Amino acid sequence: DEPEAERMLDRAISAGVNYIDTAYPYHGGESEPFVGRALKKYDRDSFYLATKLPCWNVTKKEDAVRIFEEQLERLQTDYIDFYLMHALDRKSFRKMVEMGCVEVLEALKAKGEIRYLGFSFHDDYEAFEEILNFRDWDFCQIQLNYMDTESQAGMKGYRLTEEKNVPLIIMEPV
Repeated sequence: DEPEAERMLDRAISAGVNYIDTAYPYHGGESEPFVGRALKKYDRDSFYLATKLPCWNVTKKEDAVRIFEEQLERLQTDYIDFYLMHALDRKSFRKMVEMGCVEVLEALKAKGEIRYLGFSFHDDYEAFEEILNFRDWDFCQIQLNYMDTESQAGMKGYRLTEEKNVPLIIMEPV
């Protein structure tokens, strides 16, 4: 229901929400185009836009560039504030590294098309530690459920981000 979704987004923004998160596959691929249309009426400097590279759709580093350019078009913007490698686990991260995708994203950041480069994560703590220690990430996003603090990166991962001074976004806390 795009009209209702736009009303909800407008209400959130008017209440002070300024971090807008979407992703390439959300809502059957319709989320980014919708968000782009809905945010067009706002000054681009008035909000932070987050979206994610669907790593499972990347088979060569050129795919990362193609998808990113498509996302800029879908979102009707010249840059992404927070760009995440989506749903990383050990296997997908190693694949992205081997293909040279991290360097591709770093180059897009150097051009100013990505402001902050990070990742979202779904695996065990050891995989999280490997990924977090790979480079100096601008931020990361982990699932941290209030009732199950030892699942995935867990509180141990939370503490590691504090030690490394990596800003952390929490998803799915409930």
